[in-house]
Amino acid sequence: MQIARVRGTVVSTQKEPSLLGVKFLLLQLLDADGQPLPDYEVAADGVGAGVDEWVLFSRGSAARQPMGGETRPLDAVVIGIIDTINVEGNRLYTKS
Repeated sequence: MQIARVRGTVVSTQKEPSLLGVKFLLLQLLDADGQPLPDYEVAADGVGAGVDEWVLFSRGSAARQPMGGETRPLDAVVIGIIDTINVEGNRLYTKS
């Protein structure tokens, strides 16, 4: 799993039929200090995340498991919305 911040949505009206109804998010990856990295990822939204929220996402074969879509062509899926992150007793992030 990795931590990212939701930066926007990706809309695709034409797509693989197994992906109909799936919401896609544009994620910006974050480093261990919560700072944005230059890397972005498009992920299916399995939890109803919104723009600017910090999320947990999974990649690869694990990304297909939560939605029960073993046959869906997914490489990344948001699996959790983060409420807080604490590192060595210090609060790194709190959802506002």
